Order: sequence, then C-alpha cells, then structure tokens
Amino acid sequence: MLDEVERWLGIRTWSAADRTPNQILAAKARRGSSVSVVLPALNEEQTVGDIVTVIRHELMERIPLVDELVVIDSASSDRTAEVAEAAGARVVHRDAVLPRIPAAAGKGEVLWRSLMVTSGDIVCFIDSDLRDFSADFVSGIVGPLLTDPEVQFVKAMYDRPLGDAPGQGGRVTELVARPLLNLHWPQLAGFVQPLGGEYAARRSLLEQLPFPVGYGVELGLLVDALNRVGLDALAQVDVGTRKHRHQDGQALGRMAAAIYRTAQMRLARGHLVRPVLTQFERFENGFVPVVHAVDTEERPPMSEIGEYAARRAA
Repeated sequence: MLDEVERWLGIRTWSAADRTPNQILAAKARRGSSVSVVLPALNEEQTVGDIVTVIRHELMERIPLVDELVVIDSASSDRTAEVAEAAGARVVHRDAVLPRIPAAAGKGEVLWRSLMVTSGDIVCFIDSDLRDFSADFVSGIVGPLLTDPEVQFVKAMYDRPLGDAPGQGGRVTELVARPLLNLHWPQLAGFVQPLGGEYAARRSLLEQLPFPVGYGVELGLLVDALNRVGLDALAQVDVGTRKHRHQDGQALGRMAAAIYRTAQMRLARGHLVRPVLTQFERFENGFVPVVHAVDTEERPPMSEIGEYAARRAA
C-alpha cells in the first residue's frame, strides 16, 4: 500500500458514531447547506418503503437533516412507486426526466437524471434493496460533508454477509474492482467498499463528472472524483452491516464486465475490447451461448446539459 494511502486511512476514515446528530445539524445550519437523498429503484416494493420510512422518521421528522427524499423509479413493473409514495417519498419516473434524451437501462442513468430533479447542495445515494436499514447509512456519510469543507465525496463502508457467511458479500468487488483499483489506481486501494451503492457528494462535484449508465457507475465516479479533486477530498465512513438481495452468478458476471469496461475506458480511450459478454445456460440439448451487450454508454457531466444549466440559473 502506498504511504499516501496509509496516511489517508488515518485522516479520512471514520465511524458513523464519530459525529453526533447535534454536531452535524449545527454544521448544516452554520453553512446553510441542504441535503437531498436519492433512492434509485427497480422493482423494490419489498424494501423501498421501509427505507423511506426510516429516513423520513429519523432524519426529517425527528431531526431536520434531510431536506428532500426522492425515489427515482426506473420503469418498475411492480408497486415500487406506490409503496415509496405511500411511505412519504417524492417519486419521479425516470422517463419523465429530460424526456428529449431517450433513457438507457441502468442504475447510472437513474443517478445521473436525479441531479436534474433534486436541489440539495449535498446529494446522498442509497440503494433501494437494503434490509434492516439504519439511518446511519445517511447521517454517517453526509456528516463529513457538512462538518469538513475539504471533503467532497464520501463512501459508506460496512460488513457484507452472504447468507450466514460473514464478510463473503461483495464478490465482484473482491474479484474485479479491488484488483483493478490496486493495479491501476493504487491511491484508491484504501476504500473498503469501492462499489457500494451508498455514498454522498457535493453537487458541485457530481455535476462535473460523467456517469456510466450501468453497473460501472460507482467505479467510474470514484476514479473520476479522484482525478478531479484528489485523494484528500475523498473519505469513507463505517456504518455497520449491509444486508440486501444478492444476485446470481450470471448477473454478477454482467456486472463484472461492465465494471471492467468502465475501467478500460478510463485507462485507454483508444483501444477497447469488443463490448459484449458471452455466458452459457444449459437447456435440454446442452449448453447454449447467450450474448449480452456490456454497458458502454456514458452520460456527460450534467453541467453540460442545457436544461440543467437553465434550472440552476433560475
């Protein structure tokens, strides 16, 4: 590990308990900052309501930390939108945001569009499939941005059990993302959960970054944030344990391909491998190849979108 990373771990790694609610609220009032929480959601009716309920009760009603709670529905076919709205979130459908730009399928697409329909100085992203959700996931990662003006991007870190096996979640992180980061961006080797979906950043930074439309968005944003603001502007906070729905092996393979592609695009914009992934499924007559497109599209920095600039000016 680089000496710089060892130093960074000592000054930019915290626990959610390191900042009390009163300290965070005082800093928020002192700076006049506002906080938006965004939940990207695709068919998450089983969990999204509980997450919204906790955030509303703990961080909007009990203490006024969160100013805006928005669920971006990514064309769900279940009752995700109804459940989220009933729990108290503002629900925005992905296709209703920037309708002149046809929407691409993918998580990064939803996060990118969320900048257009939120207003907070700090934007906090929380995945919608979490179980046993704690408000620490929000307050923990928002806290450093409110109390330390030098911090611009904060990732949550946590234990990720796989069923009853502790620490065995995050398979794509350990097999793909961590080796890529250690080999090509060793300054980022200190991040415990580089692909975690819970992170917060200043809007002024997010609107300057391109967003990969698919699963590569977390790695892309982390690498691009490092390049734009430097390691000491990045941080991580321990929020405990993350429980969520786990994907099957083939879905993980598609995630891994998208993440590798995102890294490759940042390493060499010229020579790129063919952007498809072939997997195999067994049918009655044996194994059949199934070809999947790998997410290759990226959205430009939101600051370059005319509608966004006009909205900010207004």
